[in-house]
Amino acid sequence: MIAKKSVKPALQLAYVKLMMHIIGRGLVMASQVDAEIQQEITQFPANFSLSMNVFPNGPAFVARVTENHQLELVKNSKIKPDLTITFKHLHHAFLVFSFQESTSQAFANDRMIADGDISNAIRLVRCLNKMEALILPKLVAELAVKEYPSDLSLKEKLTGAANIYLKVAQSYFKRSA
Repeated sequence: MIAKKSVKPALQLAYVKLMMHIIGRGLVMASQVDAEIQQEITQFPANFSLSMNVFPNGPAFVARVTENHQLELVKNSKIKPDLTITFKHLHHAFLVFSFQESTSQAFANDRMIADGDISNAIRLVRCLNKMEALILPKLVAELAVKEYPSDLSLKEKLTGAANIYLKVAQSYFKRSA
């Protein structure tokens, strides 16, 4: 067995921060273009807030469900989210975000804590899994999710990924304009 080189904590922090940003923004945009994710989001009540972070003060994102049941990122939220998914350590987040361990496996290995209703946490994980299946190459997505959707056609994957990436890119231009 070949030993993996360890990545320095400063590089792990930079990578996890970037990935947390991409995942938060990608999830918001996926909630606007994917019917399956939209269906999951409609199960959350309006103004429901969720966050993902790294303990104790690591990278994070906060999103909330709008009145029309889409997600939007929240900046500088002083309100405690209804659901918080917390990685217990930066290295644990790095394992998940570098696709060495799936989100489901990280929960099973007790690397993450869900603070909130467990059914909402499961719903969020389903949204994350679908988004990852759409935007990541299949070989990488199969590492990231517990079970790659067998009914995901190449056309649906390419269309979904293109729409999500386009909306993410547009969001940067809207923000700077």
